[in-house]
This record gives sequence, structure tokens and C-alpha cells, in this order.
Amino acid sequence: MKIQRRNKANPEFSLAAMTDVILLMLIFFMITSSAANQSAIEVNLPKAGAVEDNIPNPLVVSIKPDGSFFVDDNPVSSGQLEPTIVNKLTNQANKSFTIRADENTLHKDVVFVMEIAEKHKFNIAIATVKDK
Repeated sequence: MKIQRRNKANPEFSLAAMTDVILLMLIFFMITSSAANQSAIEVNLPKAGAVEDNIPNPLVVSIKPDGSFFVDDNPVSSGQLEPTIVNKLTNQANKSFTIRADENTLHKDVVFVMEIAEKHKFNIAIATVKDK
């Protein structure tokens, strides 16, 4: 006589819960990565027609209209700007930084930072906002 079990365990694995977890993680990382790039220094960036953000630049040099310099949200004097940038990029594989200059910043202040990049062969990017 053959005895059959009434409660058979279903050997199939349900991916519904795993899919929900992956989706929530994706949303979380997308939101935090976009918020992590924002700088606390308030500058009105100039507008540009084509804006492409394809190079990750962890180091940001901000310039306010009054000529004050900030490296990663920390105020730096003009005399200490070059050593600070060089020290931060010494052990980096990607020796580049972004210049975030207010649209009313004097041209000489932007050129001063660009000369530091040229002197040490650093790559630079200039931050702008997309023209609407």
C-alpha cells in the first residue's frame, strides 16, 4: 500500500521578495548618489547649452564672488590653495578637480585656479548649470 504525504513542501523559490529588496536598494543608492555630489557652498553657476557630467571629480574648488576660495566646502586662503589641492590629489589615480565659480566671480580668480591645474598637470572641469 502506497502512503502519500498530504502536505508537500513547494521546492520553488519565490523571487518576489528579492526583487522588492533589490528595487528599494536601487532607489536608495540613486537618491544618495545624487545628493552626495552637492556642495554646501552657495554659488550661482553660469549657464551652458550642453552639460555633460561624465567624469567623477571628488575634489571641488568653489570660488565666491568676493574672491574667497573653498576646497571641499572648507575655506582656504589664496596662499594655501595650491598646497591644499596638491596634497588632496597626491595619492589620487584621477588627478582632476572641478571648479565651481559663481557667475559673478572675477575672471582672474578662475584663471588663478586654472594656473594651479596647469602647473601640476591636473585635469579640470568647470561646473555649469543647464540653460533652459
